[in-house]
Amino acid sequence: MHFPLWLLFALITLIFWGTTGVTQKLSTNAISTESSFLWFVVAFLPIALVIVLVVPLDWHIKTRVYCLAIVGGALNGLGALTSFKALESGGKASIVIPLCYLYPLVTIFLALILLHEKVTRTEIAGIVLALVAAILLSREALPEASN
Repeated sequence: MHFPLWLLFALITLIFWGTTGVTQKLSTNAISTESSFLWFVVAFLPIALVIVLVVPLDWHIKTRVYCLAIVGGALNGLGALTSFKALESGGKASIVIPLCYLYPLVTIFLALILLHEKVTRTEIAGIVLALVAAILLSREALPEASN
């Protein structure tokens, strides 16, 4: 059986990002969202430096692609910043992080509309289960309705 390389990288990502949720909660317990986010960004710099030094990059890219990469980075940064704020504002890591990582639902919705992608019945079932998970996770965080 052949183990696809992409799956290995996806599993490594799962471990990195899963651990990140805990480190973000611990840092926002001790310092402000803004300070925690600043150090989060500082951690990217050595990684970027290694990429620049080791990986042959094509610096001649179209302006549109460059702008899309910048917008993607900015949106990623804003998402990280707001997730830190959710944690600092009292959100439990066990609820905030899984809710934040349901972002592929937004990606699917935008891909359907903007990229005209199609989803199968199985994928629709996965989307429905993800929505149910979001509802169930957020129920603990919502105040009970008064009778």
